[in-house]
Amino acid sequence: MGRLAQTDGLTDVQQEILATVRDFVDKEIIPVATELEHRDEYPTKIVEGLKELGVFGLMIPEEYGGLGESLLTYALCVEEIARGWMSVSGIINTHFIVAYMIKQHGTQEQKEHFLPRMATGEVRGAFSMSEPGLGSDVSAITSKAVRDGDDYVLTGQKMWLTNGGSSTLVAVLCRTDEGHPEGAAPHRSMTTFLVEKEPGFGRVKPGLTIPGKIDKMGYKGVDTTELIMDGLRVPAGRVLGGATGRGFYQMMDGVEVGRVNVAARGCGVAQRAFELGVSYAQQRHTFGKPIAQHQAIQFKLAEMGTKVETAHAMMVSAARKKDSGRRNDLEAGMAKYLASEYCKEVVEDAFRIHGGYGFSKEYEIERLYREAPMLLIGEGTAEIQKMIIGRRLLEEYRIQG
Repeated sequence: MGRLAQTDGLTDVQQEILATVRDFVDKEIIPVATELEHRDEYPTKIVEGLKELGVFGLMIPEEYGGLGESLLTYALCVEEIARGWMSVSGIINTHFIVAYMIKQHGTQEQKEHFLPRMATGEVRGAFSMSEPGLGSDVSAITSKAVRDGDDYVLTGQKMWLTNGGSSTLVAVLCRTDEGHPEGAAPHRSMTTFLVEKEPGFGRVKPGLTIPGKIDKMGYKGVDTTELIMDGLRVPAGRVLGGATGRGFYQMMDGVEVGRVNVAARGCGVAQRAFELGVSYAQQRHTFGKPIAQHQAIQFKLAEMGTKVETAHAMMVSAARKKDSGRRNDLEAGMAKYLASEYCKEVVEDAFRIHGGYGFSKEYEIERLYREAPMLLIGEGTAEIQKMIIGRRLLEEYRIQG
C-alpha cells in the first residue's frame, strides 16, 4: 500500500475493516473485474463475498444486526471497492442509501421489518427519483400516487434505476397531492414509497415492470434499468416515515450521503489509475530508459498523485462533517465535484502513459477510461454540484445591510 490517500485518526476497528476489504478487493475483485465487465456479467460471487464480510450492513445500527459504523468507514470501504471495480461499489451504494433513509426517516415498524434483512444483504435496496424526461430536475417528476382505501395506487415511469433487476426493495419518489393546495411548492407534494418486489426482469409483480438492462458505455455488470408502474398498489404502511409530503427531503438527505459515496468512488478509480500508470511507466522503455525517467512522464505522475491526495482529503472531510451531525451539503457537493473531475483527469493521464496499449481491451486502463465519465453525471451532474456549491457559498458569505 503506497503513501497516497492515507487517513489519519482511524480506530483499530476501522483499520481492521479497511484491511479486510482491501485484501478482498486485491484477491477477489481485481483479478476478475475486467473479464466480468467485458461480458457485462453481474458479479454474483463478489456480492456473496461482500455479504459475508458484512459490508451491506456497515452503517446499519447494531440493534438491527449491522456493524453500526460511521459514514467515514463506509466511504473508505467504497473507495477500496471502487479501486477494484466501480460497478461493485454501485451495487452497494444504492442499497446503502435506502437503508440510511429507513434508519433516519422510517417508522419503527419499517426499521424492524427491513433493516435486519438489509444488514445481511437478504433484502437488497434500490432507489428511484429520475424519470425519462427530467434528469436532475427532481421537482418536475410526474409519477403519481393516489390513495385508494388502505393502499396507494402508483402510476408512472422511472429511469436510471441502479440495481433495478437485482433489488428486492425500491424507494420510489412519487407525487401525492393530498393535503397540498393548488400552487404549493412542488417539493411539498412528494412522497417516498417502499416498494417490495421479486428480483428479475419483466412483470415482477402486478402493476410493476422492470424492462431489461440498459446497455451502457461503461459501469457494466451492475444492472441499470427503467421502472414502469401501471396501477401498482402499495400499502399505506409503506409510505416512508408514515406521512406523505416528506419524500423530497428524505431523498435529498439520502443523496447528500450518496454524494460522499460518489466522491469515494472517484477517489478509488483515480487511485487505481495512478497505480496502473506509475507501474507501467517503470516497465515501459523508450530511448534506452524507462519512460518514468522522462521529465514529461514525471510531471504527469506528479499531477496525478496530487489530485489523488487532494480528492481523498476532501472526501474524508465531507464524511467526517456528516458524522459529526453537522450540515455537509456544501462539503459533499465540493467533494463529489472535485473527485469526479480529478478522477477523469487522472484516468486520462494514465491512459496516455499507456500509449497504444491503453486502447487495448487487454489492459485494465481501458475499462477505467469508460467508467470514469459516469461519475461526472451520477448523483447530480457536475453542473448541478456547482449550482449547489454556489448557492451555499452565497448563503455563507451574504453581505449584511
